[in-house]
Amino acid sequence: MPQLLEGKTALVTGVANKWSIAYAIAQAFVREGAQVILTYQSDRQKVTVEELAHSLKIERVLPCDVTQDAELEQLRQNLKGVVLHSVVHAIAFANREDLTQPFAETSRAGFALALDVSAYSFVALARATRAACNPADRGGASLMTLTYLGAMRVVENYNVMGVAKAALESSVRYLAADLGPANIRVNAISAGPIKTVSARGIRDFSKLERAVKLSPLRRNTDPAEVADTAVFLASDLGRGVTGNVLYVDAGFQIIGLALPD
Repeated sequence: MPQLLEGKTALVTGVANKWSIAYAIAQAFVREGAQVILTYQSDRQKVTVEELAHSLKIERVLPCDVTQDAELEQLRQNLKGVVLHSVVHAIAFANREDLTQPFAETSRAGFALALDVSAYSFVALARATRAACNPADRGGASLMTLTYLGAMRVVENYNVMGVAKAALESSVRYLAADLGPANIRVNAISAGPIKTVSARGIRDFSKLERAVKLSPLRRNTDPAEVADTAVFLASDLGRGVTGNVLYVDAGFQIIGLALPD
């Protein structure tokens, strides 16, 4: 069976550990034959990301703190001569106190931080990688990010992150319109409530996990399912898909009111 990403190069951000969705995506990309480049935020994370890269037989790891314009410019410089077929944005952050207290109590600084790291960083990353996303093949290039249902509906304790994800999803549509003439597709994957390290910052996260048992498939999402959707978007199979939010949540997003048996 031919590998879906053979001959393609992908940049994957946000790989923090083996339980992160970004790691599952990088793993799936490697499985499908892509040459993968990982990024790390700080020197503290460098060793961890390099070890994860080694486990996946990924040879190139680059620094990139998406809150620093200088590092984004350095990333652009580091990618000179590289032709990117796919860029994965898997970065989000909000202060813990802004996820645990009522949304109305969100601080101005906390609001700005969540929007900067979780939404604006996708715009900044698109700009930094724009010159490298210029493949000659028909499939063009694919930019993708990760979002969650809390962008569209009120999810208990998701608070400012829900607002940030809403801004992120809107950014997907505007970037798709901007970059479409250059044959660059922009999409988001809305995953179910997967238990990652980041998810631990959401109070009573276990309630979300229990709620997904009311989904049409009666189960939660597996990181590998999200990764396979990322493969689809990065491959030529997804060449006509842009400006969309693809839900990989066992169908939970269609449920309006579900009562337990």
